Amino acid sequence: MTDVFYRLMRTPQGVASVIMLSILAVIAIFGPWLAPYGPDSISFTGRFAHPFGTNVLGGDQLGRDVLSRLLVGAQSTLPLALLATLFGTALGACIGTLSAYLGARWDEAIMRTVDAIMAIPHLLLALILVSTLGKGSVNAAIAIGISFAPSMARVTRSVALTVRQQDYVKAAIARGESAAFIVLREMLPNVAAPIIVEATIRVSFAIMVFATLSFLGLGAQPPSSEWGLMVSEARRYMHQAPWLIIVPSLAIALSAVCFNLLGDGLRDALNPKDER
Repeated sequence: MTDVFYRLMRTPQGVASVIMLSILAVIAIFGPWLAPYGPDSISFTGRFAHPFGTNVLGGDQLGRDVLSRLLVGAQSTLPLALLATLFGTALGACIGTLSAYLGARWDEAIMRTVDAIMAIPHLLLALILVSTLGKGSVNAAIAIGISFAPSMARVTRSVALTVRQQDYVKAAIARGESAAFIVLREMLPNVAAPIIVEATIRVSFAIMVFATLSFLGLGAQPPSSEWGLMVSEARRYMHQAPWLIIVPSLAIALSAVCFNLLGDGLRDALNPKDER
């Protein structure tokens, strides 16, 4: 693990992603304590206050401090995006590994079903699922995780097919181990590297999809300060107070860039043979 981190820090994208990720982690953990005001504190004299005054990032239509809402909103956006990615990755990895282990007709049936689901765009599938489950942040996270599972299953299966032919898997089969033991204890740990890279990149997509669902009114609900909901509430005032929509949009974009850079860095760090 230390070697991976060392190789990660040798790349420019790795250094940038670690710095940005550290900042995001501090904001997500300590956001409520760093916020200068309460996220729902209304001040009619501070309505549409310009940035760099009493309110560093300005005030919204109700006089609420944009910086405070942004800091507190990180606790809604980032952890749920990570949770959705973790759920989708675990589900997809288990399906893909099991499909590679079973092989033959089972593999064909599982992968054709996965292909059929993958034909539906992630956002559309997430919209269908969250509409079925109901509005709310948790339901949105579950919907995003399920929508990510098919592509993760496809990635995992491609690696697991090679692992399936290794001697330690054949030895476990010869010992009479159960399918669950072989999949979870023998195969999954040995396909972790590409799964980690793919999952890291998927976090950025989860952040954007979660923000999109909140923007459409299917994710976080008012008075939450989730970033996508902040953009949704600010769109009617974008000509009067453009910072209301620019600030949370930049937060979403920078968070997505951070995890994309981390994925690129991990891809190089976990494949030292590719170094030049």
